[in-house]
Amino acid sequence: MNAPVNPKKLIKGATGDWEIVIGMEIHAQVTSQAKLFSGAATAFGGDPNSHVSLVDAAMPGMLPVINEECVRQAIRTGLGLKAEINLKSTFDRKNYFYPDLPQGYQISQYKSPIVGEGEVIVDVPETGETITVRIERLHLEQDAGKSIHDLHPTLSFVDLNRSGVALMEIVSKPDLRSADEARAYVTKLRTILRYLGTCDGDMDKGNLRADVNVSVRRPGDEFGTRCEIKNVNSIRFIGQAIEVEARRQIAILEDGGKIDQETRLFDPNKGETRSMRSKEEAHDYRYFPDPDLLPLEFDQAYVDDLAKGLPELPDQKKARFMADYGLSPYDASVLVAERSSADYFEEVAKGRDGKAAANWIINELFGRLNKEGKDITESPVSAAQLGGIIDLIGEQVISGKIAKDLFEIVFTEGGDPRDIVEKRGMKQVTDAGAIEKAIDEVIAANPDKVEQAKAKPTLLGWFVGQVMKQTGGKANPQAVNEILKSKLGIE
Repeated sequence: MNAPVNPKKLIKGATGDWEIVIGMEIHAQVTSQAKLFSGAATAFGGDPNSHVSLVDAAMPGMLPVINEECVRQAIRTGLGLKAEINLKSTFDRKNYFYPDLPQGYQISQYKSPIVGEGEVIVDVPETGETITVRIERLHLEQDAGKSIHDLHPTLSFVDLNRSGVALMEIVSKPDLRSADEARAYVTKLRTILRYLGTCDGDMDKGNLRADVNVSVRRPGDEFGTRCEIKNVNSIRFIGQAIEVEARRQIAILEDGGKIDQETRLFDPNKGETRSMRSKEEAHDYRYFPDPDLLPLEFDQAYVDDLAKGLPELPDQKKARFMADYGLSPYDASVLVAERSSADYFEEVAKGRDGKAAANWIINELFGRLNKEGKDITESPVSAAQLGGIIDLIGEQVISGKIAKDLFEIVFTEGGDPRDIVEKRGMKQVTDAGAIEKAIDEVIAANPDKVEQAKAKPTLLGWFVGQVMKQTGGKANPQAVNEILKSKLGIE
C-alpha cells in the first residue's frame, strides 16, 4: 500500500530515514470444547498427555473428523472481520517434523482457506490516527504439542495436550508501519475475537500468539527482505520485537550488508532477536490435499444464519455510544475495548447523563482498578452503586468533592451510597444562611484579597476554595459562587 509516508513513523539511521513494513500472522485458539479433528478436551492446565485421543497421538488407522463448532467459529470470526466467506475450502497437509507433531505433518489450509479478504479498523492512540489493516485470509489448522526441555538434564519431554487444538491463523497484508500500529492492531483484533466469543485472547496461556514479519526500506522504495519473528506472546513484546528487529536490519543495510530471509525468535530478557532457521518457502512444506478429509462445503444460508447471531461489535458499539450518549471518540473507544466495560457503562448510563457516567468510569473507577491490579469484572463498586453516586450529585445532595470521598468508601467498604451519606452526615450544605456566614468569615479574614478580587475576578476561585475548606467541602459550589459574586461585586 503506497500511502504517503508519515515522517513521525520513520526511524532515523546513520545514513538517513528508514520505514518499517510489518505484516502479522495471528494464531488464535478457537473457543471450543473439543479439538479440530477429535473429541479430546481443549481445557487448559490438565496433566501432561491427559487430553489426547488416538487421533491426536497419530495412532495407525485413526482418521480425522471435522468439528463443526470450529467451522462455525471460523465463519463467525470472518464475518466479524468484514471478510469474504468461502463456501468451499480444502484441508492440506503441511509436512515437517518435530517431536511434538506426532503425524509428521500439520493439517492446515493452503490454497483454499475458509475465509478470504477482510479488514480491521484500528485507532492508534499514540498518533491519534485511524488506519485500515487489510486481512489477506483466515484459515483453520491444528496446533502442535509442546516440547519441554527443562525438566531433565539430558532428556526432553513431550506433552500432546495441545496437539490437534483448533487454531485460526489470521494473516494481515503488510499494512502496518510502526510498533505502535502493530500493538494497536493486535489489541483491536483481540477485542473483536473476545466480543465474538471465538477466542478468549489469553496470551499468557498461549491462546493468542503472533508471528511478526518485519522489513525495512527507504521511504517510497520497494519492500525489503523480511524476517519473521515467531510466537510472540504479549502485546508489549510485539512492540519491542519490532523495534529491535528493525534497528538490527537498518544497521546491517547501512553497513553494506544484506538481509537474509529467516525465522527469528525474540528474547525479551536480552532485548534482541536471534536466528532460528532459514525461512522456509511453501514448496519446502510439500503441501498436498489431505486425502482423509473431503472439501469443506456449506451454503450461503448457513453463513447468513450465523451472521444473524453476531453480537454488536466494537466499531458498531463505539458509533452508538457516540450517537446515543454524546461521548467523545476517545471515551467511546476506551469503554468498548472490553465487552464487560461496555456493558457496565450502559448499566450506569441508563436513565442518567452518559458523559457523567463515562467520566466516572474512565477516570475514577478504571484509575482505582488499575491501582489495585483488577479489571472491571472484579470491581468492588457495582454499576448500581456508581449510578447511585451520580444520582446524589445530580440531586445536589453531595458535591463532586464529597462524591470522590463517597466513592472511596464504597470501593473499600461497600454499602449503599445514599445510606452512607445519610449516616455519615456527608450531605452538602445548601442553606444560604450557613453558606453566607462562612463567606463572611473568609472575607473578614482576607481584606487584601477582597480588593485584589475586585480588580482581578479570576481570584474568585481562591475564595471558593477557602469557603469549601471552611465548610469541610460540604458547601454547594454553585451557591458559594453566586453569593461570593454578590458580596464582592463581581459580575
